[in-house]
Formats: sequence, structure tokens, C-alpha cells
Amino acid sequence: MSTRFRFTAPPSPRAATGRVAEVYGQLARDFGMRAPDTFVVLSSTPELLTGAWALMRESLIAGPGDRTGKELVALGVSLANRCPFCVDAHTMLLHATGDHALAERLARGDRPADEAHARVLEWGERSRVPGALEDGPYPFPRADLPGYLGTALAFHFINRVVSALVGESLLPGGAQRLRPVRSLGGRALARTVRRTALPGDALALLDGPDPGEAPAWAGGTPVGLAYAALLRAAMAGAGLLDTDDQDLVEEVLHAWDGSHPPLASPGFPDRRERPGARLALLAALAPYRITDEDVAAWRRPGHTDDSLVRLVSFGAFLAVDRLESVFGRTFGRSPAPTFPAT
Repeated sequence: MSTRFRFTAPPSPRAATGRVAEVYGQLARDFGMRAPDTFVVLSSTPELLTGAWALMRESLIAGPGDRTGKELVALGVSLANRCPFCVDAHTMLLHATGDHALAERLARGDRPADEAHARVLEWGERSRVPGALEDGPYPFPRADLPGYLGTALAFHFINRVVSALVGESLLPGGAQRLRPVRSLGGRALARTVRRTALPGDALALLDGPDPGEAPAWAGGTPVGLAYAALLRAAMAGAGLLDTDDQDLVEEVLHAWDGSHPPLASPGFPDRRERPGARLALLAALAPYRITDEDVAAWRRPGHTDDSLVRLVSFGAFLAVDRLESVFGRTFGRSPAPTFPAT
């Protein structure tokens, strides 16, 4: 699957070595695609790439719960975040699970005919609102929470990175909007999607033996360590902002209610005055609104493509952490992330 990138030129997957090449190998084996743009865009920063892949793999692919249900969560999250690339991808992946009629109902914008499926999709959509999922009930077995919540949080991160740095079309010319293309694409992935994946394989790719403290809701599954690794990698991007900008971003995220704020919102500073804070906040709350002018205002010597990926990932993860922290109160909160010194 190929599309254009926005504002960055990631390294070619053909030149990948080390951990990046290992991630692409696991992607080919367990996801059915060696180098989808959702991960290629992170490849200039291996710790972000491995953290994002680990969280998605250990929750959506290998975590507890039904794959169709978790695809519905990923789709619901993507709808809530207005990420057409990911909406189309997970509609196609529902074909891969064998749920062809369900995939086509959703492609038409219809509600699932099965009430259980509808509740799972709605759970994913509601997850954008901090606190909306705090009290349950869950539309899946409680034992499957690590898989379903891990999937939701993974795609709250992935949606934002994709919306900021990857084009909207999953396939050239929007071909994924054609029913035969969706069906054929899903069928091509069916064998991989329906194969059982061994939990924990992605953890071997993470930095060091201790990626950080796993959240209690993960219940000791590999999902928790994967989440901790992504948290650590993404929060390192805070160093691209000075202390005043960090404080502003944290203040706006603390007050965020899950809405899609307009650009006129007082939370978004002027790009001429505080371009880094503006980019981080846009990545968190409305990444599809990042413009060439926003990126150009922030660019200066030393602000490489890698720096942009780090800053966008930092903003994206702040939204994820806002959602996870509210939900995590039910289970005992893991320590709040700390910003590196600038």
C-alpha cells in the first residue's frame, strides 16, 4: 500500500537495517504487509517505530479478544478521530477477517446489523472523550480488556501520526473506495489475519529489558510493556519544546474534552509566536489541520524530518495519555509521564 507522505521523506524500506528491518519482518509475517506507510513514517526514529508496532501487534494482533471486535474498535477510533486512511484500512481488514457483509455495511456508513458489533464500534468511537469509558460496561469480556483498550490507545496514536504526516488515500486514486478492491485487498490478507500470533514477540525489539512500568489495566500481558515503551519513546519529543511551551501544551490537554476544536480556539497559539507548541497541540487535537505554513514556521536549522516526527509523536501521545490516565484511575494509575529537561 503506497501513498504520499506529508512534510517528511522517510528512509526507504529497502535500505532498512537493524531493528527497523526486524520490525518490517514482523510486519510482513504478522500484519501481511512489510512496510505500510503508517510505520514507514516513523522509521527515522527506531524507538518510536518499535513502540508503535509493539503496541499494535500485542493488542490488535496477538492480544486477548476477538480480531473482528478489535478491528471494530480500531475503526471506531479512526472514525472519531476523522482519519480516512485508517477508516479505509480497517474496513478492508474486516474483509480479511471474513466479515464481508459487516465491512460493506460500514463502508456505506450504516450501523452494524449485529447489536454486539454495534456496541463494540460505539465503544471505540466514544473512547475519544476522556472519561467516557471509565465506568463501563464493556461490550466484550472483562478478561479481553487489555486487547481492546490497547487497540484503542494504539490507534489514537497511529491515527494522529497518519493524519499529520501521511496522505489521506490508502491506495492510489482512492481505489480502496471500490467494493471489489476492498474485498480483494482483504482476501489477500486473510491468511495472515486469521493466523494465531504468539503474544510477546514484539517485546524483543524494544530498548533494553525494562521499557518502563506497565499500566494496571494491561493485567500483566505484553500489551502493558508495549504501552510503556511507546510512552517513553514519544515523551522524549518534549525536549523539542521549551518549558513555557511544554506548560501550555500540558494545560490545554488537561482541559480537553474530546472535541475537535476549531483553529480559532485560544488553545492554538499563533504559528509566528510559538510554532512548536502549535504543532504539538495540532498533532494532539486536530492533526489533519496541520498545514505547510505551520511546518515552515517551525522549521529552522536543526529541525530535521526526524525532529518533526518526534514532535508530532509527542503531541499525539499526549492525547493518548490524557485518555489513558482518566481510564486508568479505575485500575490504579501508572506514573504520569515526565517531560525531559530542555
